[in-house]
Amino acid sequence: MNAMKNRVQLIGNVGNDPEIKTLESGKKFAQLTIATNDYYKNEKGEKIEQTDWHRVTAWGKVAELIEKYVVKGKEVAIDGKLTHRSYDDKNGEKKYITEVVVNEILLLSK
Repeated sequence: MNAMKNRVQLIGNVGNDPEIKTLESGKKFAQLTIATNDYYKNEKGEKIEQTDWHRVTAWGKVAELIEKYVVKGKEVAIDGKLTHRSYDDKNGEKKYITEVVVNEILLLSK
């Protein structure tokens, strides 16, 4: 059961071209968003589509794969973990971020 703790799997479409950065150490990281869609019927029987957006970060080799092959609109499957962090913005206000840190990525669309 330990393998299932804090594990996130998503299949969705990339919402923006990934932002790739290289740290002074040479290590790369990628930031992007992924949209997942869910469908349900409301009380009138109408089909409703709900889109959720997920902030995604990848490091090292996974970031390099994203840099080479991932563009806006591409369908991907990711496996990773959910993380939370906070920072103080330039006005001193605390901001909170929830994101998925990717361990593996699978490219699904051409």
